[in-house]
Amino acid sequence: MRVDINLASHPYEDQSKFWARWGGGLAALGAVTLVLLYFVFVGWLSARNDRALIREREAQIADREQERAHAEAVLNLPENSSTRDRSQFLNDLFQRKAFSWTQVFEEMERMMPPRLHVVSIQPALEAGNELKIKLVVVGDSRIRALDLVQKMETSQRFRQTQIDQERTEGSQASGNVQFDISALYIPEGEDAPTRTPR
Repeated sequence: MRVDINLASHPYEDQSKFWARWGGGLAALGAVTLVLLYFVFVGWLSARNDRALIREREAQIADREQERAHAEAVLNLPENSSTRDRSQFLNDLFQRKAFSWTQVFEEMERMMPPRLHVVSIQPALEAGNELKIKLVVVGDSRIRALDLVQKMETSQRFRQTQIDQERTEGSQASGNVQFDISALYIPEGEDAPTRTPR
């Protein structure tokens, strides 16, 4: 039997050369695909564990919220109103007692720039039981007030310090400027928040 091969329509191909050239690349691509599939599977397992942990934490939060709602309902009963009011009064009193005038004056004396003096200090209990002080100082330049604000920010006893208002006292020639400064006060026993270096 005779087989005629037309090389014009069916050119000769050396398959061993093709596999030698492209076989390694295909094998490497297959290996990379398997590695990627492995990482996808590991990520899916990790995400499944994270989702289970989130569901567990959400269930715990829901339980705590239910306990809090029940406790508030019991506390809001008419027969418990006097206990609730007394408890709230005492908690507010303890928060206010955490403000130490001696400590604040010592801090102010240490930080106060020259030719700047305190006119008034007013502590106030903010929402979330945070103590906020409103400080009124008088000086001959804005730079000294900014210096005081910067020193208060680096102190362990104050945070979120800012100048709320600035007014010129008397005539422009006198040069006295009054500054209203506010800051959150951190009592001695509490941990001051960590500050990031500027």
